[in-house]
Amino acid sequence: MHDQPDQLEPESLTREISDLEGRIGELRQAAGVPEPDLRATLDAALVELELALTVLRTMGGEQAGEQGGSAAAENERRVLRTVFQDAPVPLFLLDRTTSVRRVNRQAAMLLGTSSGYVSGKQFTAFCDMATRAAVRSQLAAVVRTGRRRRVNVRFLGRDRPVDAVVTLARVWIRGEPDPMVVVAAGPTTTPTEDEPRKQPARGRGRTAQNAPADDEAVATIVHRMDVLATASELLLDEPVFNETVAVRRCARLLAAELADWAFIDLTGSGGGPGGAPQGGIHAAGAKPELRRQVVMGPEDEHSVEAARMLEEVEPGQGTLPHTVYVTRQSALRPHLENLDVLGVCPDGQPVCGKIGATSVLSVPIEDGDRAIGTITLAASGEYGPFDLMDLGVVQRLGRYLALVIRAARLYRRRAEVADTLQAGLLPKTLPSIPGVRVAAKYLTSTHGSDVGGDFYDVFRTESGWGLVLGDVCGKGEDAAAVTATARHCVRLASRWKSSPGDVLGIVNEALLEEDRFVTAVMAGLTLETERVVVALGTAGHPPAIVVRADGVIRSASRGGVPLGLFEDFEAGLDTIDLTVGDTLILHSDGVLEACDMTRQEFGQERLLEALAGHAGDTPEGMLAGVERALLDFCDGDLRDDVSMLALRVEQPTLN
Repeated sequence: MHDQPDQLEPESLTREISDLEGRIGELRQAAGVPEPDLRATLDAALVELELALTVLRTMGGEQAGEQGGSAAAENERRVLRTVFQDAPVPLFLLDRTTSVRRVNRQAAMLLGTSSGYVSGKQFTAFCDMATRAAVRSQLAAVVRTGRRRRVNVRFLGRDRPVDAVVTLARVWIRGEPDPMVVVAAGPTTTPTEDEPRKQPARGRGRTAQNAPADDEAVATIVHRMDVLATASELLLDEPVFNETVAVRRCARLLAAELADWAFIDLTGSGGGPGGAPQGGIHAAGAKPELRRQVVMGPEDEHSVEAARMLEEVEPGQGTLPHTVYVTRQSALRPHLENLDVLGVCPDGQPVCGKIGATSVLSVPIEDGDRAIGTITLAASGEYGPFDLMDLGVVQRLGRYLALVIRAARLYRRRAEVADTLQAGLLPKTLPSIPGVRVAAKYLTSTHGSDVGGDFYDVFRTESGWGLVLGDVCGKGEDAAAVTATARHCVRLASRWKSSPGDVLGIVNEALLEEDRFVTAVMAGLTLETERVVVALGTAGHPPAIVVRADGVIRSASRGGVPLGLFEDFEAGLDTIDLTVGDTLILHSDGVLEACDMTRQEFGQERLLEALAGHAGDTPEGMLAGVERALLDFCDGDLRDDVSMLALRVEQPTLN
């Protein structure tokens, strides 16, 4: 033991002021964490004021009385012997920076871990976030003033938070340049059945406090198995893989069952470490592709607002998620010391401080070939520190999610190819026809990624103009080839045949060698003053519909057999006169066969009702009205492609 003057040297004074500024900043952050302990924070703030006053006094050169004496030395030696022996109470020996130098067996048992694990870590890392800054300030006060203090602390035990009252005492050890602190934990308490926790430990699968340890361990294992089973069901319960849906479902499950907060960060579909992006390799020094996708946390107003802000905080270099993504190595931080591991908020506050996180784990999302992102969980003391079992469960979920994302991205690329191919089978623009107005609508099926078989076209004929709308049986590349054949054959045959029946007969001959049949309806237009004569030819297709200017609706004749089935082909024929304001509607069977949740079809009557409700609208408005009615009926779930054409006779204009 040696004497310690209270007057500070210039170097020590600078250090004291710097430490004081840091602790004041932590107190400000502590006041903003969820469910802050404002009383403890206030007490600590008063302590800091006392310390500031002491520092100011030392600047004036005032001397304080020396501490020492044989009695004090003997007391310190007695305390030190107790620390290094098997004391009956939990004891911690801290250095001036509050790093744990040594703990006894009782202290390790209190935290549910080993003495070796605790040694070397910050003492406050084992304290609840709400009181962490206050504890740090009280420790600084003990170091500076030498007066003992009693502080309420919530320790982050392995299985549950442990409330304790600790006594802080300063000691001097010969050979040490700075004082040390002995922390003695008094009688501890834990939440009981009559004193529920702030949040039920729903995510840890824990039993009541007095439950046998074996039963609790079994319950924890069963809960992890339930989480994995639930995750499998949620991620795979999609007829079409959807990356966004899968990511949000996974984050929501993790935030509800294993942690307070869940972060999921992903790269684009180009790849990540271990896999080059499409079209090239990673450029040297290129910025990381990891981007925040979703943040899920508690549902209270404060947390929802924080989650929205945290979604904008990218996992940049130096953060734990980015490190895990680059190295493809999982990371577990049971007792968090560095609050910057998840980055810093726009207001300068560490993310972990904003959400009150005291334990963090992060795992790569990898599909076996490359990392495509990370899953990061954060928890407060209410759930206890994360352990290796938690890490194993989240690692497995990371692999599940990676497989779903890979399938979703493959599906999306196939869908993009199908959309491109489909676009080549439809006219880019509709031609202008004198005296009439034409509109079209095409809706892609929400099931499958193959190109559909619907087609439509508007073109010149030998005697005027023609409209055709057809549907090839099936989907995919083979169906697309038949679609292209049918569409272009109609155009070509219309150059020397004027009757829709004759045109469809030629198309039938061309399709006899194909393995698929085609249904179609064709309208040949003869334009007259204030009138259009429509010759209709039908080949096993839903009939055309006429909406008169006065709102009356009628259907044209049915008839004919699909194209490409029989050599002896005969189309169903009809003729309709359209006057100003009348509208002709051609549509595919995808409109009629769209189903609701009960598998009931949209049908002809609902189609006619939708058209009647928009009879006074433009052709575009009529088709949009049918689209809305159709999607509302089937809740956006189209089992087949939908195509529609509308032609209206316009009022003649004077040139």
